[in-house]
This record gives sequence, C-alpha cells and structure tokens, in this order.
Amino acid sequence: MKKILLPTDFSSNSWNAIEYALRLFENETCKFYLLNTYTPAIYQVEYVLGNPAEFDIPDPMNELSLMELETIKDRIKKDYNNPKHSFETMAVFNTLIPEIEDVVKKKAIDYIVMGTKGATGAKEVLFGSNTVHVFKKVKCPILAIPDSFKFEPPHEILFPTDYDINYTNDHLQPLLDITSLYISRVNILNVSFGYDLSEEQEKNKKKLETFFSKTSYLFHSVANESVQEAITEFQMKARINLLVMINNKHSFFENLFFKSTINQIGFHLNIPFLLIPAKT
Repeated sequence: MKKILLPTDFSSNSWNAIEYALRLFENETCKFYLLNTYTPAIYQVEYVLGNPAEFDIPDPMNELSLMELETIKDRIKKDYNNPKHSFETMAVFNTLIPEIEDVVKKKAIDYIVMGTKGATGAKEVLFGSNTVHVFKKVKCPILAIPDSFKFEPPHEILFPTDYDINYTNDHLQPLLDITSLYISRVNILNVSFGYDLSEEQEKNKKKLETFFSKTSYLFHSVANESVQEAITEFQMKARINLLVMINNKHSFFENLFFKSTINQIGFHLNIPFLLIPAKT
C-alpha cells in the first residue's frame, strides 16, 4: 500500500495537486494523509504552553482546520470515490516543514504531492518558498504540481542526469513505480560540454540500463547547452508529461534552486516535477 502525504493550505493550487495524486494513483491501493498546519498570528498563553487540547482549552484554529479538511474529504468522496483509497486528516499546530519531516518518518511516507505555490503564489516565481524548503529539508520523493496543470498520464518522462550518481534502488524505485503504472517511456537526457564520459559515469550509465531493463527508455545527449535550455527544448520537441530529477549534492537542481534568486530564473516548469532525494 502506498502512503502519500498531501499538504494543503486550502488554496486552489493545493486542491489541484490533490486531484493529480488521486488520478495518478487511481489504480493503486493508497492511504492519503491530508495535512494542514497552522500557527496563530498572536501566540496566546495556551499556545506557548503547548497544544491547547492537552489542557482541554478550546482551540478554534484547530476546529477550523479540521472542518476545512473534512470539506476536502467530502469533495474527494463526491468527485473521486475510489474503494482503493483511504484518508486520514491531520490538523496540526506546527510550522509546515518540521511537521512534514515528522509525518514522513512516523508514517513511512512514499511520496509527498503538493502544489508549487500557496494561496499567494506570484506568477513570476517558479516555486513558492514552502515548496523550496520541502525540497531542501525533506528526505522523501516530492511531486510538485503546477497550478495550471490538469492530469495527463505520464507516458513520456524526462530524466536529466549527469551520470555522476551511483544509482541505487532508493533513487529509482519512485520513478519505476510510476513507469510500471503507465507503461511510460523514460527519456534520459545528458548535457555535455565537449568532454567524454568518465569511466565512473559510463559505469553509472550502464547501471541505469539495468534498472530500466523492464521499462521503455531512450538515451539522449545534448552538447554545449545549459541544462535549463536542454530541458526546455526537449519539452518543446516531445510531449513530456513528467520531469524527474535526483537531488544529489552539487547537482543542477541544487545550483538552480538553492544558489540562485528564485524569481530571476528564466526556467518555468509547466509540467509536474518529481524530485527524489539522493539520500533517504
């Protein structure tokens, strides 16, 4: 049974991500955890002491959060009633990132599926700050869904790589699970800068062939382009439904999102993005 965490701030963007998850895993037995975290604007005494529920003190923010979560559950039941899917709601007095880290460990979460922006997402920003912090901090495969993207079966997957990773089952299983559901083709894209692959890179490339032996895959090599340009161009040529990357240290992803000013990046994703941590 897949365990999938769905953080929500009750925005249309987070509902769009929930819909994507329900469609993506519609033929899988899954338990979904609907999570909303809240912190009061002004910390009252009972909040400073701890969770108000511990002291039998009414907690209106918790009640409101639970009510909103139940509304989402009702909407799911109405629009996507699926006997393979079960749900648990979690309204928690905490900040989002520590709570997600805690739930991932306690519930052995397989995927986090979330929107790329929150309720106040600016269009020129690629990912909202919450999404970026989840990418950085949480050791779990994360599917980020753009707010304008409506579900498409991921038949064509783009997987950019520098072949610098000694691939393991942990790295590739989240991707292989999706390819097995949709008989997807994986387009493995390497961007080179005039140098031949090293012996280590060739070895890692061979490992990929072994992992993808039961999957349709193609190797692509592009020279003298930035990774951003290569991804954008490939998306224009082929109908890519899902971008997948492994967040290894010093990776393109890390350089792009954590060492640059987010809203200055001329690289805007309009397809779902699966980021797999290098270390779990």
